[in-house]
Amino acid sequence: MPVSAQALFDWHERPGAFDRLTPAWMPVEVRHREGGIRDGARVTIALPMGPVSIPWTLGHTGYTAGEGFRDIQIRGPFRSWEHVHRMEPVSAHASVLDDRITFALPLPPLGGWVAGWYTRAALARLLQWRHALTRNDLERHARFAARGPRTIAITGASGMVGSALVPFLTTGGHRVRTIGRGAASAVRWDPARGQLDAAALDGVDAVVHLAGENVGARWTAARRRAIVDSRIQGTRLIAETIAKMPRKPEVLVSASAIGIYGVRGAEWLDESSTLGDDFLAEVGQQWEAATAPARDAGVRVVHLRIGIVLAAGGGALGKMLLPFQLGVGGVLGNGRQWMSWISREDLIGAIHHAIQTPALAGAVNAVAPAPVTNREFTKGLGRVLRRPTIAPVPAVALRALFGEMAEGTVLASQRVRPTALEGSGFAFLHRTLEDALRFELGRP
Repeated sequence: MPVSAQALFDWHERPGAFDRLTPAWMPVEVRHREGGIRDGARVTIALPMGPVSIPWTLGHTGYTAGEGFRDIQIRGPFRSWEHVHRMEPVSAHASVLDDRITFALPLPPLGGWVAGWYTRAALARLLQWRHALTRNDLERHARFAARGPRTIAITGASGMVGSALVPFLTTGGHRVRTIGRGAASAVRWDPARGQLDAAALDGVDAVVHLAGENVGARWTAARRRAIVDSRIQGTRLIAETIAKMPRKPEVLVSASAIGIYGVRGAEWLDESSTLGDDFLAEVGQQWEAATAPARDAGVRVVHLRIGIVLAAGGGALGKMLLPFQLGVGGVLGNGRQWMSWISREDLIGAIHHAIQTPALAGAVNAVAPAPVTNREFTKGLGRVLRRPTIAPVPAVALRALFGEMAEGTVLASQRVRPTALEGSGFAFLHRTLEDALRFELGRP
């Protein structure tokens, strides 16, 4: 790892480490958690086993500051379980992360051999993914270490992106204040009523605004209003509140979408391209315009125009997984529409980069450098999952099911370049579709 053993240990001890190390492709439900990694701390999770979930309680022991800790099974599906985490120094700026797991299964010899082989393979896959993620996070945080820890307020913290962004930031030593309606939120707001607790925002260095109604459903009149209102009302409320604060945050990173360019076929698009005039394009333009009060008050504003986010636990990829895993996935429409995608990990990195890069402002396309057609995407996903892709979905069927939403999303074609992001020095982890799918789905 590219940090000292102490820094590696600190990463594991900070809030969010367990969430960060739990992949979306191996979902578990945390039922109870107390303490961190010190002796006596416990966590109970629901471990998926086919159609049922089995409670699994682990306890921490063997805590040695800067060196390591252990977790052992208190009760659960194994006859015994011990996971030793060791952080071993190599130099002042390098270390080795050593994970050793010893387990025994409650099965007879033959069944135990088969289950043991399967379990070892699954654990190897998990640890390979965890080590890659840990290294990537440490490298990204190290790049901006000189700026020190920041205080960051986030809307949409429980969503597909926010739920990964929060632990990424907290394990990196940053302080996060969530903005939401619930009692657990550090900053309370109600955009429909124009309510936002400005006092609770005092002292924040950055605001990341991710909240907005999902566009992935048939666009009834009520859905259209919700799509518009959830973006415009919330964004304007945040921008106006920030503009009036005596101590303003340095930056507002506000979500936008590549739908702002409209449906453009195979034309290459970057931040200087003209904007579209369909429903999503008009929503995008109003969405970005709603940040004007913050910009006019001297706050740096970044409009992150986000493409198709690849994550196993949600979004477009999450919806595709089941039919593709069953071998009934296929191209949508004629398959020639361009898909400008980004892995969830790179989107999290782009948000962090936007917060930490003072020269970056205005429109920023959050997409990978290599967009693909829907046909290429379909073949790539089938290859990673080792499944056939022979069940196309005709455009007429999509239009019948989803109406205008199909034309504006799954059949829309946008071929977008991340010109501003790359020009500001951002380094992608996943530049190709296969790299992104393999990481996000845990398929090394």
